[in-house]
Order: sequence, then structure tokens, then C-alpha cells
Amino acid sequence: MTQIASFHEVSFPRRLAFGAAGGPRRATEIVTLGSGHEQRNARWSQSRRRYDASQGVRTLDDLYELLSFFEARKGRLYGFRFRDPFDWKSCPPGAVPSSLDQTIGVGDGVAAIFALTKTYGGLDTLARRIAKPVAGSVRLAVAGTELADGVDFTVDSVTGTVEFAPAAVPVSGAVVTAGFEFEVPVRFDADEIVASLSAFEAGEIAAVPLLEILP
Repeated sequence: MTQIASFHEVSFPRRLAFGAAGGPRRATEIVTLGSGHEQRNARWSQSRRRYDASQGVRTLDDLYELLSFFEARKGRLYGFRFRDPFDWKSCPPGAVPSSLDQTIGVGDGVAAIFALTKTYGGLDTLARRIAKPVAGSVRLAVAGTELADGVDFTVDSVTGTVEFAPAAVPVSGAVVTAGFEFEVPVRFDADEIVASLSAFEAGEIAAVPLLEILP
């Protein structure tokens, strides 16, 4: 998989991200028939996340940091990493990532490169591609046995892939699992930030929209 073009491998300020609002968005077409019945069609195979970063700005120093980050990204031109305050681990928010959290593939004795994914849902599951794992957070296991990072495998934190060392390539039928922390590749969804001291002192600031860049 090719690297996302025009992307800066930097993280949106963590304390501003913590207060952000937003989440996954879908595009569903609904046609109501003459009988009153509906036909529904999913236009996207994956969700696309949208956030409002203005919720995390609480002080003038926060605003200054936001403006500096925005200028460095040149508005919508360059993407960056963003930690979703609600979904940033391979496990539930209160748990610690384990090498058994997510199934990312099954060995065939030949394949050495696997992509990190996170699966959602019960009856109808969805596998989400994880393109921006946090460096040093990935734990990997094959057939339930945890492996050593840097010895048995390496992680590309830019693309979200793991590569096994030749001696550790999963044998045919061996389930490969992983645990990790991750960030979302996003960009600003506006080329301006509108702020005023009067609004800020009243506890308000214009929206600062962020939009997920799909890998």
C-alpha cells in the first residue's frame, strides 16, 4: 500500500484532541417506494470519521497552539495524525491492549506482511484498516504465542503493516492476532479558522472540522 500523499507524520495536540467531538459517519441512500416500503443502499463500504476540534480549546494558549498547528499544515493541504478520544485502542477503552485482541490474518507459510485491522460488530462484522499505529504499542501473536517486536517482527507505523522475520513467518493455518494503540489519519476540512476574543471569552469558538483520510 502506498503512503498517503501530502501527509505529515505529526500528531494533533493531545490535550486538544481529548476534548474533541465527533465519530464515524455513513452515507446511506434510502428510497421510499409507493407501497411505503424502503430500499436502503450503503454508498460507502467503510465509515468516514469527522470531528470538531474546537471543543478542546479552553484557553488562549490552546487557541494559539491550534492556530500554529493549522498554519503548519497549510489548512487542508497536509494530513496529520489524530487520536480519537473514543476509539484509539484494539480493545475497549478501559482495557490494556493484548496480543490476542484482533485477528489480522491466517498464515500460509509464505506471507510475511500483514496489515493491522480492527473488527467491529456482532452478526455483521466490519474490518477497519488501521493505517497509523502508535510506534512501540503493537503486540503480535501467532497461534496464541506472543512474539518479540524487533526480533520476530517489525512494524511500519506509517502504513500500519507488520513484517515477520524469515524464521517467524506464520505456518499454514496459524492465526495471527495483534493488539495496539492507533491514531486516525485526518486533515482540516476548512481552509480558515475564525476566532474572536469576544466569542472566546464567552466560551465559544467557531467549529474546527477534521475529516478522516481513508487509507
